[in-house]
Amino acid sequence: MLALGVAACAAPPLPDLSPTDASNPEAPTVAIPYQPVMSGTVPHGPVGLKPWRELNDRVAPGAGRSP
Repeated sequence: MLALGVAACAAPPLPDLSPTDASNPEAPTVAIPYQPVMSGTVPHGPVGLKPWRELNDRVAPGAGRSP
């Protein structure tokens, strides 16, 4: 009975590392070109003043209903 309990606690053998396993220091890597974090963004500078009522009406539910 004791042998069965000890055998149940034994860990299975670890698998061999594959050549593409991330924990393998010899794993091949793929070169990825550098891409700046801010690439694709547009500058957001100040804009001229606009009538607030028209701007609110454009984004309000049921747009276009101003009194």
